[in-house]
Amino acid sequence: MTLDRAVLVFAGIMVLVSVILTWTVSTYFLWFTVFIGVNLIQSAFTGFCPAAMVLGKLGFKTGCAFEAK
Repeated sequence: MTLDRAVLVFAGIMVLVSVILTWTVSTYFLWFTVFIGVNLIQSAFTGFCPAAMVLGKLGFKTGCAFEAK
């Protein structure tokens, strides 16, 4: 799995976790979902992604998530 795909999986899991927490614990967890969305938008424009930095240090190799096979 490439770093790009790992970041997509991580973001998806975090969104699902925030939805579950919003549904079961408190509606204030919607702010967690907002934070995730804002972070995804800013990383698209700036290229700065904390999740990618952490996952890169864990050994994921860079690559394109949408390259043709």
